[in-house]
Amino acid sequence: MIFGNAWTSHDAPLILPSVISVVVPAHNEAAVLGRLLSGLVADSLSELSAQADGLEVLVVANGCSDETVEVAAKYPNVRVIETPVPNKHRALRLGDEHAAGFPRLYVDADVELTTDAVLSLARAVSQPGVHAAAPKRITPLDGCPWTVRWYYQIWERLPVVQQGLFGRGVIALSAQGHARIAALPELMGDDLAASLSFTPQERSVVERAQVVVYPPRTLGDLLRRRVRSMTVTTQAADQTQLPGSRTSKADLRDLLREAPLRNGPRLAWFVIVTAIARSRARRAVKAGDFTTWLRDESSRAAAAAATERK
Repeated sequence: MIFGNAWTSHDAPLILPSVISVVVPAHNEAAVLGRLLSGLVADSLSELSAQADGLEVLVVANGCSDETVEVAAKYPNVRVIETPVPNKHRALRLGDEHAAGFPRLYVDADVELTTDAVLSLARAVSQPGVHAAAPKRITPLDGCPWTVRWYYQIWERLPVVQQGLFGRGVIALSAQGHARIAALPELMGDDLAASLSFTPQERSVVERAQVVVYPPRTLGDLLRRRVRSMTVTTQAADQTQLPGSRTSKADLRDLLREAPLRNGPRLAWFVIVTAIARSRARRAVKAGDFTTWLRDESSRAAAAAATERK
């Protein structure tokens, strides 16, 4: 039994609790959910497999009209919780009501994550003073148009993006970290709120743990993502005392100096996309619209296609 005993790897031995809970909110994710669950519970060759009793996976199917429930039910050691309300925040809280242990991970249904990564994240938030952790982000840009590739080639180099926990689809919390997040008001962007809730000393990006996050495949879906992110940033600033998460002009200048010929055009495009998204976000904020979820369907289609190729 791995959990509950000292576990030694490249780092010092660490006592893990008897149960680690993984909560997966899923709204019409039948096309991609299987890929995530395969990584979490179907790797029977790994000694850190989810077949061990100490890892529970809960899929909270919220407002689903597809076969999300049926897909989740095919996997061993996965509990399926259903609610007719299509709301991610409430799905997360419903998962909390059924989850048994800490550390606790919240994982988006459209990413790829392994059991080994779960263990690395659990170990991170079991360290004294660390209350939140996220994995290293892998973003496959093959097949994306230049309008998307250029944006991400700048975005992923920004300090706030590299150091923040947002945009990874996975957040791991200690019991103390969870208490802090649970006290927040309902926010549309749970990962950004989680990232902003902790100081750099209290959070960690774990390089050993990796998550595959598929980017949008169209400019329209890229803009939807950015509008949602900027709207959430405003909502967090209005409803909480959290500090903002902004990119400075100095950050952009540093990237330009680093490689003027390569980064210059990409920076210009990054600024254009950011300006368009910010303008649309202002309209949403002015209208008080903090509930419309601008879902990116093209990334899910790419994720589903990757699943079929495996």
